[in-house]
Amino acid sequence: MLTPLQTYFPIGVVLLVAVGQAFLLLTLANTLGPRRPSLVKTAPFECGSEPVGSARDRFGVKFYVVALLFIVFDIEAIFLFPWAVLFTELGWAGYVEMALFVFTVVLGLVYVWKKGVIDWND
Repeated sequence: MLTPLQTYFPIGVVLLVAVGQAFLLLTLANTLGPRRPSLVKTAPFECGSEPVGSARDRFGVKFYVVALLFIVFDIEAIFLFPWAVLFTELGWAGYVEMALFVFTVVLGLVYVWKKGVIDWND
């Protein structure tokens, strides 16, 4: 019979190995890695475009709201996959529940659309 503390021993070992490996790899990269910075290497570069403006510029709140809405609707769309896999096994009860779920999602999308949250022209 294992004590409650002994059941967590494998998790502790895995955590120690993970922390040790992270520390070891960071240390090796820091000590063995090349250190030849130049103006070109230290310049910011993203997606093949030269940076324009300051990196400290603020984004509008609308950008974050649209990003959050995308995440919410994307996660809700993921819920459709297991339902589609088990469609025949769930029967009419599963169909009605998913229809209510999709109706709620579409209602939320219509609400957001009517409020003008996803209109980029503002």
